[in-house]
Amino acid sequence: MAFIHKLADVQSDTIGADTRIWQFAVVLAGAQIGSDCNICAHTFIESDVVIGNQVTVKSGVFLWDGTRIGNNVFIGPNATFTNDKYPRSKQYPDQFQGIVVETGASIGANATILPGIRIGAGAMVGAGAVVTRDVPANVVVVGNPARVVQARNEGDSA
Repeated sequence: MAFIHKLADVQSDTIGADTRIWQFAVVLAGAQIGSDCNICAHTFIESDVVIGNQVTVKSGVFLWDGTRIGNNVFIGPNATFTNDKYPRSKQYPDQFQGIVVETGASIGANATILPGIRIGAGAMVGAGAVVTRDVPANVVVVGNPARVVQARNEGDSA
């Protein structure tokens, strides 16, 4: 059974077992959250978002329509996800461009990820990085724009 803090606003009925959703989190109807996740305080998850199992979403993260998060993903505090390449007030695209974060990837604090980006399995996005293109599996990217600085072997801690 999931734990939902009494000050969270959870409208979705698709929340996995042993998931914890903390105060001031908002989860809209239609969002899917897997098992054994930790959704920290002050987060927002839109309707067309799918989150796998054993995912950590730290405080200050907003996941917009079209976002897909694999299993065992870490999303650091205040990481910024986007889904509209040409945002204008009251002008909406026919379809939002989601972001895909594959299994085992980590997103550092304050990283920004542009619409339509895929973060490969096991990749690590450094804190403050601005991701403007797809990130291959098992690499570390840092900087603005984010660039590969290191290949990672599966199981590396950092």
